[in-house]
Amino acid sequence: MKTSDGFSFSSESEISFSTQSDTLTPAKYKYGAPLQTSDSFLRFPSPLTSSLCTDNNPAAFLVNQAVKCTRRINLEQCEEIEALGMAYYSSPKILRVPGLRTEAEIPVTVQSVLVQSLNKTLTRLEDTVELNQTLVEAGDVKICTNVVLEAKYSITYTDAGEVAQAGLALLLGTVSRAVVALEQKFEIHFIQQNTKPVPLSGNPGYVVGLPLAAGFRPQKGSGIIQTMNRFGQLTILRSLAEQDCFAVEGIRAPVLFGYDMQSGCKLRLPKAMTCQLAVRRVKSLLQGQGFPDYVAPFGNSQAQDVLDWVPVHFITQASHVKDSCQLPVALVIEVKWTKYGSLLNPQAKVVNVAASLLSSSFPETNSGSERTVLISTAVTFVDASAPAEAGFRARPTINAKLPFNFFFPFV
Repeated sequence: MKTSDGFSFSSESEISFSTQSDTLTPAKYKYGAPLQTSDSFLRFPSPLTSSLCTDNNPAAFLVNQAVKCTRRINLEQCEEIEALGMAYYSSPKILRVPGLRTEAEIPVTVQSVLVQSLNKTLTRLEDTVELNQTLVEAGDVKICTNVVLEAKYSITYTDAGEVAQAGLALLLGTVSRAVVALEQKFEIHFIQQNTKPVPLSGNPGYVVGLPLAAGFRPQKGSGIIQTMNRFGQLTILRSLAEQDCFAVEGIRAPVLFGYDMQSGCKLRLPKAMTCQLAVRRVKSLLQGQGFPDYVAPFGNSQAQDVLDWVPVHFITQASHVKDSCQLPVALVIEVKWTKYGSLLNPQAKVVNVAASLLSSSFPETNSGSERTVLISTAVTFVDASAPAEAGFRARPTINAKLPFNFFFPFV
């Protein structure tokens, strides 16, 4: 350390040491951090205080977004508004890691371009060259072509928090009115590199024949935990030719949306087995290794959206015969669903799930060394949709009063 007139200066060795210690921690993007570009950040237009588009909103790392906003434009100035052109969304270069502009920059690759005509027909362009918005005169009418109506980003990242690729899909259209409030749509999705996409049971509504998504919630504050096997999240017994419960133990059939199913088997209990032990044994056969607590309302429901998931209501029904020990013999699952959304394209949504455990008295052994019990599982789907009713406007009512002396002098 060198001193001079009250000021201190570090030696070269100390400076190099501090620089090396800073570089030991590699730079990476963290959740919610703005995606940086070579000049600022990746702009993601969004509505803030109103429905108008705000262009200074940064795209956040690992935050999937889909927004709509309105942009008021003057047709005469369409060529001057940067946010209407392809270059505004395709020209930025994203920094692979934040803060290091000397590192490799990731260009935004235009993957597809769709052009929408005035009559709403779509045409896919074979070439993805950059197109500029252009003011064109068609007779007495002026139109602005190649205006960006939708922009969808797909960002591929590594498990180290680095941006690997950036793709862009665009929808271009034509504006024909002089002053117009143009609605634009923007989406951004993040995909982890070298991972396989998880198959869904619908998007968003369930598709008939695909398995119900289900899982557990171990404690408050956590998301839904699901098994990797989507066909093993909600299951029932599978019937085999042997009809022996011990032979089919561990072999389950998935609950498929829209399919009513019933299965069963014969369970042979030794004479020496107590009722309490038999109850635990039968319950494990009926419910499987782990019966879920929640069912997804839609086929693409996210595990972190816990409040949207439908809880499974467990109901125990005993026989009318009073007995100290009731043996469960059947598990009946009732799934109520409804049609959600537009009448033109309704989506199947699960609204209620009930699992009823039916019990009966413990069988007695008249002869032989074992008891035989028939156990079964069943699934029923109930459409709880209310029928659509045509809406009628209220008939007009006349609320007019005549002057007091209108009929004078006749009355």
